[in-house]
Amino acid sequence: MTGNWRHKSILSLSTALASALAGTLLATVPAAGQESPTSGSAAVPSDAQPQTDTPGAGAEIVVTGFRQSLASAINLKRNSSGVVDAIKAEDIAQFPDLNLAESLQRIPGVAITRVQGEGRSISVRGLGSEYTRVRINGMEALTTSSGTANSGGTNRGRGFDFNIFSSDLFNELVVRKSSSADVEEGSLGATVDLRTARPFDFTGPRLVASAQASYNDLAEKVTPRLSLLASDRFLDGRLGVLVSAAYEKRRLIEEGANITRWEPAGDNGGFNAASTLPGYTRADLAVRGTEAIFHPRIPSYVSYDVESERIGVTGALQYEVTDQMVVGVDALYSRLNGTRKEAQLQAIGLSRGGTGKPNIIIRDGEVDEDNNLVFAALDNVDLRTQTSFDELNTEFLQVTGTIDQDFGNGLKIGALAGYADSKFGSPVSTTVTFDRVDSDGFSYDFRNGRVPTLTYGFDITDPANWSHLNGTSEVRIRPSTVRNRFETGKVFGEYEIIPELTLRAGVDYRRFRYDSTERRRASETLVQTLTPQQVADLSYTFTGFGRGMDLPAGVPSSWLAPNLDKFADQFDIYSNTGIFQLFGVENSSARGNNDSVQEKTWGGYAQLDFNVEAGLPLRGNVGLRYFRTRQDGTAFAAVGTRFEQVSIGRNYDMVLPSLNLVADVSSTVVARFAAAQTIARPGLGSLSPGGNVSVQGANRNYSSGNPFLNPTKSNNLDLSLEWYPQSGAIFAIGLFYKDIDTFVQTLRRDAAYNTLGLPLELLAGTGATPDEVFQVTQPVNSDGGPLKGLELNVQQPFTFLPGALANFGVQANYTFVDSSIEYLTSTAPGAPTVDATLVGLSRHAANGTLYYEDTKFSIRGSIAYRSGYLTSVPAGNSNDVQGVRGTINVDAQASYNLNDRVQISIEAVNLTDQYNDSYVDSSNRLNAYTHTGRQFFFGVRYAL
Repeated sequence: MTGNWRHKSILSLSTALASALAGTLLATVPAAGQESPTSGSAAVPSDAQPQTDTPGAGAEIVVTGFRQSLASAINLKRNSSGVVDAIKAEDIAQFPDLNLAESLQRIPGVAITRVQGEGRSISVRGLGSEYTRVRINGMEALTTSSGTANSGGTNRGRGFDFNIFSSDLFNELVVRKSSSADVEEGSLGATVDLRTARPFDFTGPRLVASAQASYNDLAEKVTPRLSLLASDRFLDGRLGVLVSAAYEKRRLIEEGANITRWEPAGDNGGFNAASTLPGYTRADLAVRGTEAIFHPRIPSYVSYDVESERIGVTGALQYEVTDQMVVGVDALYSRLNGTRKEAQLQAIGLSRGGTGKPNIIIRDGEVDEDNNLVFAALDNVDLRTQTSFDELNTEFLQVTGTIDQDFGNGLKIGALAGYADSKFGSPVSTTVTFDRVDSDGFSYDFRNGRVPTLTYGFDITDPANWSHLNGTSEVRIRPSTVRNRFETGKVFGEYEIIPELTLRAGVDYRRFRYDSTERRRASETLVQTLTPQQVADLSYTFTGFGRGMDLPAGVPSSWLAPNLDKFADQFDIYSNTGIFQLFGVENSSARGNNDSVQEKTWGGYAQLDFNVEAGLPLRGNVGLRYFRTRQDGTAFAAVGTRFEQVSIGRNYDMVLPSLNLVADVSSTVVARFAAAQTIARPGLGSLSPGGNVSVQGANRNYSSGNPFLNPTKSNNLDLSLEWYPQSGAIFAIGLFYKDIDTFVQTLRRDAAYNTLGLPLELLAGTGATPDEVFQVTQPVNSDGGPLKGLELNVQQPFTFLPGALANFGVQANYTFVDSSIEYLTSTAPGAPTVDATLVGLSRHAANGTLYYEDTKFSIRGSIAYRSGYLTSVPAGNSNDVQGVRGTINVDAQASYNLNDRVQISIEAVNLTDQYNDSYVDSSNRLNAYTHTGRQFFFGVRYAL
């Protein structure tokens, strides 16, 4: 009741404010035809309406020098009606960072998540990527890539993967933190607008070429990075054509420890009755749940060898048909092809039921103050060495067309139509394992830092010590695809009622289609048992592990691993015949990833823009947006003792009010207020009506979707004060509050398979038994709650200092966000809840850049801090939470202008080699600890 009252109260406040302001405006503006008073601030066009640039507008977009790019972005912020932050390129192929996500983290309130040494996704004001919409050239788009299991795996949600694109393809990023009616709904955190270059950005011909050599100190390999832009105008400047391209190859190594959570000693059948642990009884080792003694599930060393090739092309055509009509076409194509090779050495028996963990005998051990078995000497442990290989390919294509017609007398009409298609495919995703069953003399030790010491008690490089056994070892072959398609059409117009009031209105239609597929073998443990000689012939020695990690004594740097190429040649594992035949919906482990979701949305809005005198110069907008969404999901779900295809559809609609008010308090001080209702739709994979039984190694999982998830609705308030003491300088403080009605939570619980009501036949060929514990997950709507925070932003060129000191400047910001959520532990009435921060929310984030720039030389250093955040509440295996520890990333860049056309540069990314450090439980049990090394770029740029 309290939550509903709060929601209704804020909605009433927002609507009342909008109505009162509209009435006040109509009463205070002069009658049509009368001369308006000077407001001190020019009328501002709508921030969000897609605009086709007019000839000669390039002076506002093409800027030179880092200092000037900051000033240009500040001007955009100052003149906006809403709460907006921006980053503008110094010039084409000169974005401040090598990755769009890493550029966005310089904006207050934005934090990024890195995958394999590169920014992949963003969160804004504590709200993760699934709450943030991204538009490219005015049209919503979604890109999909993949990562390791610890970095999120394949993106089957609404989050945008920024690593698909080279930053050289874009020249402007705008983050819209407050909402207005002319911006399509779908975001709680922000709407991010990415803009590629257009020919009318320039007054004449333009040619830019850039070449860089990239070097990673962990991979120790040099790779190229190239970009080119060519633009010109014809027919007396009325026709403009632009083409740009970017190409990059990368090679990196990611290495470290991988634990795959911790579990209670009593789970999966418990340890062998012969186990002895000093200070503890056999009964202590049988305890399950949160009061148990916890041990690592799969203590492992892991190394990923990642290679990628990224190419992007943009094209733009603009034509000024008449003085009143401009048409434009923008096209963007990007392809990211990559491979990931994995070598992993695992103690898999610790999380394996049946003949796994119940066979293990604890000979000695030590339990810390948090009930963690941090050291153990063990016998009868199943060990594994595995090699994996993945091909990871993403292809993105978007085409948009715009038309803007000025009819005169204050009337303008425009239209936009577009199509975007993102296709991710992993045609090869293969793992082969060698195993050593019931091995004696294994020990692990977590007492000396984040990297554990694992000792094996035998020569792990000797093929004679490993086997490939039918029923135990595995050959996993799991090709998959994810495709996202958008179709957009909208018509919008504006009419200047009087110079101080402009009415905007529009209608739009969007269709979004999501399709996912996966195939697997009927039984991944059905293999041909190899002779010792075959193991030797089909293996290689993996070497070089641990470079730059300062590993504890005793950690191995090499081990035997399966040779996938030789294995494939020997057994023709990709033939899709015999025991290596692949199945999609027929396979219980793959079935849940064969699904589709389609959304159709019709929307419309009306918005009044104003720029008036009411004691102070006031500008802004007030409006309403209406939308109706039809959602249809198709997948396979359990029906009795079998699985059948299920299709579920639903409709929902809403009216969303918004208000943005800006007061120019003085010539240098601006105050802002914004109030709006916003919504975010549930993740795509979460909306599937299907379910999925997955058995991978020692991991047992059952996940299901929920097509009845409700959108997340939020009532938002923003208040900020900004001081612009001089050109290029800003001191700003912003407060924000979001009252969120519901969150989509992934509910996790542990349960024996035979208690789930699923057909036992689904376990056929998986190697799992009905009494084994599965981690069961399903997305559900949980109670929402308030999210509130503070942003501080400072940019100051030191032009007031004498001599060379005047060439220095600083850019810095800090964000604090707080949100306490009650997470469900069960859907049963009266079930206990867990209080924790919102998943993905870092309470503290800060960025700082110190720069120096004169006519020849430029240098800057940047530091980005993000405090730790949670990734799952509750976590699996009786852990209360799962999360990532805080990070500090340091980057630097320097350039020198040899002349007016040629520039040389050096850039360094991740100078401190920041580790990715994830954990489970509030007691900080290690989950994964890996690093990717430092990245250096040496380049030359030519501009004409």
